[in-house]
Amino acid sequence: MMPIGKLSAAMAVFLSTTVAAHADCGIEKGSVRLLSNNFEALRAIGRAVQDCASDSVEVTINQTIEHKTIQGPALSSDPAAYTVAMIASNSIVPLLNANLVRPLDDYVAKWGQDLQDHQLIRVDGKIMAIAFMANGQHLFYRRDILEDNGITPPETFADVVKAAQALRDAGVMEAPFAASYKPGWDIAAEFVNLYLGTGADFFKPGSAELDIQNQNGIATLETMKALSGQMRKDFITDDANTLAPLWKEGQLAMLIAWGSRARELLDTTESEFAGETVLSAMPAVEAGGVPAAALWWDGFALARNISDEDAEASFRAMMHAASPEMARDHRESAVWLIKGYEPTPPAKGVAANIAGGARPYPMTPYMGLLHGALSENLAEFIQGEETAEQALEDVSRAYGTAARESGFLD
Repeated sequence: MMPIGKLSAAMAVFLSTTVAAHADCGIEKGSVRLLSNNFEALRAIGRAVQDCASDSVEVTINQTIEHKTIQGPALSSDPAAYTVAMIASNSIVPLLNANLVRPLDDYVAKWGQDLQDHQLIRVDGKIMAIAFMANGQHLFYRRDILEDNGITPPETFADVVKAAQALRDAGVMEAPFAASYKPGWDIAAEFVNLYLGTGADFFKPGSAELDIQNQNGIATLETMKALSGQMRKDFITDDANTLAPLWKEGQLAMLIAWGSRARELLDTTESEFAGETVLSAMPAVEAGGVPAAALWWDGFALARNISDEDAEASFRAMMHAASPEMARDHRESAVWLIKGYEPTPPAKGVAANIAGGARPYPMTPYMGLLHGALSENLAEFIQGEETAEQALEDVSRAYGTAARESGFLD
């Protein structure tokens, strides 16, 4: 979710301490063993977890970019090598499938008073993780260009197309809008965003059976096609890395990009147009709808194969670490989902998505298979080589094959 730069495995952080606590975490005894990725926001949380170390509370932290490959084997042992796993929207799925993390409802009831409902990640009605930071795609637009041409900031994708066409007709820009339509993960993510914005689900209730061959699926593809008509001719090669320079050079008026790119695009030392860049929620599919963007989150889960004593200690340590005070002291480090957090300028787009009710990226175990099928079967439609119905049929066929091979479908 969050950019971590070119870190190496050698930068993994191993911290162990049994010294006196720097803060009163209310923990009498136990072992807190934390595994996480290694970037600044998580390092801030790791430092706060260390506050809970004492003569009777052991705290061990491993922060490494190899965390995903370590998680499964480490949580499979009995007892688990780690009591807390820092996870994200997609990385928790393998742990859920293997039954390696425990429900948190009882812990939330006792010690989660500062948690907000959107932090509670529920699976089949049970709280299985606590989210504390978010990312997602949203709209960037040039305030000066829109104002100079009498255009109201767009609230729907139809508004985006209308605004872009007005700028084109006025000779302001030939390609005023851009998004990441590069075949593969990027174009699939754009479909996921828009389909979530329709309010529909990808699968039939309680099943791995795909449910996108419908009017919502067709509307999603047709919207994507309409947007592509306002992009530059080689839009099929565009991803976040190609579009950021175009924005900095002033070649775009509207852009769909990740919130984690915002700081870069608002940097006045990199672009003379940064001061005119406005961040807003992702447009809706229809007026009054939710932002059509998947909400990605980072958070934590507790290992199943640990003692209740260690689980309690670990949950309370995480409540101390992912606190309103920590978020206040590290406002610039992330888009925090924590109570009392006031978004910084680079965080306002993702914060607007959250406030508008953007839906989370699905955590079903077969969502990755669908994302893969979308990755491989949308380019032909976007380039005008097949119909929306054909594209959805291709996606469904590819997904069905993968789901049967994985045992999700008969």
